Amino acid sequence: MSYELIAISMFLGMMGLLMTGQRVFAGIGFIAVIAAIALWGDRGGHDLAFTSAIKLMNWFPMLTLPMFVWMGFVMSETRMADDLYRMFHVWFGPVPGGLAVGTILLMVLVSAMNGLSVAGLAIGATIALPEMLRRGYDKVMVTGIIQGGSSLGILVPPSIVLVLYAMIARQPVGHLWLAGVFPGLLMAGLFIVYVLIRCGLNPRLAPRLSAGELAQITWGERLRLLRAGITPLVIFGAMMGPFVTGYVSLVESSVIGAVIASLVAVAKGRWTRTIWETCLRGTLNVTCMFMWILLAALAFGAVFDGLGAVRAIEAFFLEDLGLTRWQVIILMQVSFLLLGMFLDDTAMLVIVAPLYIPLVRALEFDLIWYGILYTITCQIAYITPPFGYNLFLMRALAPDHVTLGDIYRSIVPIVGIMILTLAIIMAFPQIALWLPGQVYGQ
Repeated sequence: MSYELIAISMFLGMMGLLMTGQRVFAGIGFIAVIAAIALWGDRGGHDLAFTSAIKLMNWFPMLTLPMFVWMGFVMSETRMADDLYRMFHVWFGPVPGGLAVGTILLMVLVSAMNGLSVAGLAIGATIALPEMLRRGYDKVMVTGIIQGGSSLGILVPPSIVLVLYAMIARQPVGHLWLAGVFPGLLMAGLFIVYVLIRCGLNPRLAPRLSAGELAQITWGERLRLLRAGITPLVIFGAMMGPFVTGYVSLVESSVIGAVIASLVAVAKGRWTRTIWETCLRGTLNVTCMFMWILLAALAFGAVFDGLGAVRAIEAFFLEDLGLTRWQVIILMQVSFLLLGMFLDDTAMLVIVAPLYIPLVRALEFDLIWYGILYTITCQIAYITPPFGYNLFLMRALAPDHVTLGDIYRSIVPIVGIMILTLAIIMAFPQIALWLPGQVYGQ
């Protein structure tokens, strides 16, 4: 059997196992170990998983993963976002679609505090959605906005998805984080423009705060609520400032963020034994899940590298099909969009990383830039039918009168905005690369 046929058999076997409902790490790791033993026998094949595990444990940046996950759980469980939403509610209520605009800004700040899409969606669905529905906002529009805004958690730093990509692609996490800043703000800005235009054309979609409600809110209360916006800025600045300027390492930066988030929760009087246990268990579960997936990805990638599958795929696209490097990169993004209909972000990264990352390097594209493209496609995957995870989470959190059909329809314009953002970043790579270039040098 040729090496190419072995590689194709491995890929099809892995996809077959995943379609049976097996856990991602189990399906990928099983195929990797079986293929290694079949190819190299007892002399080296059975050591593959062990070697990958040691390599994973030697990755010092892995220590950042539980820190950022912990910070996200603390911010979510202690409901610090409640204060933020109240601030946006007061200041943006008089604007057409003001509460929807405030929700998008809330999602940006929440993303800067936790880096998890699921946490942002839970906050938006439990805090912002009931308030907007109570005030007569269009349910289709607002559910789409919340889903789109929550996906910013994996693009705006500190993004956990970018940390995983950095580990697999062997790229600096700091560069990737900074590369995600302007694309994330661009996408959030396009969401806001969409809301303002749509609500300006049809004010019935988003009623403003009444004059009576505005009269009840004093300027003293408005200024007091502004302090709620200081918390995420303090956490983000204390975590990212020393890291970007070189005073602390990435791991130390993550510890600073986790400690400050915990201290803020204690200072606000919201720290209880129940919250401690919930955050601890949640952090352990998520961290172990990511580590198992990374372990399987390393083992699978080692077999693929040994087979020379990447070189075969490169020759197929560039020599046999005669495609240009831009045509290849577009096809790769289309394949991500298709995979995203059935898989989550980590599964997509694990499956295609052994193939795509070396191919991107061979095509002489910037791996930092490509990491942002991958992350944007992951955002689309979160809200793409039929198996977008955020779709079902939104249905579980939303009121009964918000149907799954409403949720499916709500993401059509949001996906369009995300694809537009993806096209803009592909056409103008400096949107992603300018900031890390300025901070770290070209």
